[in-house]
Amino acid sequence: MSQIKERPILFSAPMVRAILDGRKTVTRRAIKVQPHIDASGNFCVGSSNYGQDGYGKPVTKHFVNGCCPYGKPGDRLWVRETFIDLRGTGVEHHPAPDGPLQRYAYAADCRPGSHSDEARKDFGLKYKPSIHMPRAACRILLEITEVRVERLQDISRADIRAEGLQCPPELASDDVSPNYRDWYPAAWRELWDSTGGNWDSNPWVWVVEFKRVMP
Repeated sequence: MSQIKERPILFSAPMVRAILDGRKTVTRRAIKVQPHIDASGNFCVGSSNYGQDGYGKPVTKHFVNGCCPYGKPGDRLWVRETFIDLRGTGVEHHPAPDGPLQRYAYAADCRPGSHSDEARKDFGLKYKPSIHMPRAACRILLEITEVRVERLQDISRADIRAEGLQCPPELASDDVSPNYRDWYPAAWRELWDSTGGNWDSNPWVWVVEFKRVMP
């Protein structure tokens, strides 16, 4: 039996909360070397030609299976998030009365300005960036269920919701302006640009769907 492959993936605190709430089941990441369509309609990356299907649309399955840095269906992603290692600080705690001491704390559980965040500051505890999180600190493990390639702006409102964005209740009606029809595209664009992306360039992206599994 082949061993399940695991790879790390970074998520911001709001996206971690969306995963924990069950609202986020997909992530989009820009393809590092952007594909292009040649004069014959072939899907190409650099000098590699991945062909085209019978309907003149880019073929991406071969590209996905051979090139996706996040893996393929059945592979797993362990989430790296902003965290604190509590070992030696004297503030480790028992999440359950009879449970073990909890060594790690996570920014996603401690919103700015909250009581727990003020307590963190009082103890002089500082977060470590997600990129430095070791595998041992991971609390969220995801199993990839589907991988595909598409253009960023091809996303639908349903897809945006699956990305973890949730329209404010006061806008969830056709009778207000702006309403949910306007909110979702604007919120997705703002989120993409806030991570250093460029919505206007409409890049090709990896679309990685997942489900949460026990670490």
